Amino acid sequence: MRFEAPVLLYGAGREAQSTRAFIRARAPNAKVFVTVDSGSADIPDAEFIAPADLPQAIADKRFATIVKSPGVSRYRPIFAMAREAGISVTSNLNLWAETYRAGRTVIAITGTKGKSTTATLVHLMLTQSGLDAGLAGNVGLAPLEIADKHPIVIFELSSYQTADMAFSPDIAAVTNLSPEHTDWHRTVERYYEDKLNLIDRDAPFPVALGVGAKDHPLVMAALRDPKRLIPALAPFLRDRIATAVTRSRLKGEHNLNNAILAAQIALKAGADIEGIVRGIGQFVPLPHRLEEHRFGGTVFVNDSISTTPEATKAALSAYDGSRIALIAGGHERQQNYAELATLLAPRGVTVLVCLPVTGDRLATLTYAAAPDIDVLEAGTLEEAIKALSARKWSFDTVILSPGAPSYGQLERPGVVFKNFEERGAAFVRLAEQYFGAAG
Repeated sequence: MRFEAPVLLYGAGREAQSTRAFIRARAPNAKVFVTVDSGSADIPDAEFIAPADLPQAIADKRFATIVKSPGVSRYRPIFAMAREAGISVTSNLNLWAETYRAGRTVIAITGTKGKSTTATLVHLMLTQSGLDAGLAGNVGLAPLEIADKHPIVIFELSSYQTADMAFSPDIAAVTNLSPEHTDWHRTVERYYEDKLNLIDRDAPFPVALGVGAKDHPLVMAALRDPKRLIPALAPFLRDRIATAVTRSRLKGEHNLNNAILAAQIALKAGADIEGIVRGIGQFVPLPHRLEEHRFGGTVFVNDSISTTPEATKAALSAYDGSRIALIAGGHERQQNYAELATLLAPRGVTVLVCLPVTGDRLATLTYAAAPDIDVLEAGTLEEAIKALSARKWSFDTVILSPGAPSYGQLERPGVVFKNFEERGAAFVRLAEQYFGAAG
């Protein structure tokens, strides 16, 4: 990237803000433009270009580079138009690699679910082993914010980021693989291809695979050579990790699997077993991922980050033995809820509250698969919590695990959630409002 040439930032979130600071530090007088599809375009010292005006701006070559934010699909025709005009399209992550990659150990972790927990655990395990490591990507800092602060960098990467990734890591991991984000990737097949772009490379760096990725035919094809696989842990190490997990705040079998995968990665990166055990003990649940609260004697579990049915299954497994009221449903991505519906009763769900839009399909499937479950349909999250407050005798645990994105979801009429964080915060606030003081 030529820092003195004009740049367009497509998106204005955290990564775009860090890109702007990065450009300013290297070329204070560089012209910067910004485009957003919705919301604020509040980037310091940047001139706004409306999306409708981009084709003409490209034709006029008003900028030499587009730095695309992860949430903006690389498959939009505007980016092909830019490349045809000789305008490069890059990302915050790739700019980091161009500037800071040399001489650093890069650990990159992706997967449909579990990547944030796994990456956080790897970071804790390395630092507790006395190694200087930083965490960036979807958790921790934006890539350009972490810059050159650490000799070891752990990147937690979404499929949006792996799709654009133009460099190879030193160690990679895939937690699991199931359909998601088809609106961004356009097809399930392309989602898989973009996700596995992390490991489907000529460079023979080692790869660790989680339970949900092992033996997956697409993952194994992308791996190319089974010799790249990081070996499984010895039985005595697995036993030590399992014991450490039971004493930690990690809940559920899926988190035991995350801890085992993290230990494989950390050992490969130079951690020791005592540091790994201490790292597990230091783990604090991530916000909106099985985040527990108690109001009026009822346990409330904020799992708003759940955007797939697989994540909802994992949340239910973590509360085995509880009588559960499950709140599910969200933005439609054509995901399959048939298996989830059959698992609700065996996992202890007594009440199911379904939210638009996917909740309609889940309700229909549950009526057929589990007629004894009390199925309610609510238009907003507040309606859902209010309905549950009238059925307190039916459950001891309420889990918000939507199994779908938050896009277009309502807290109450006229109030739309911007993201899963807002949805999770509203869940906790409404739980306290309708069920009483924290206990």
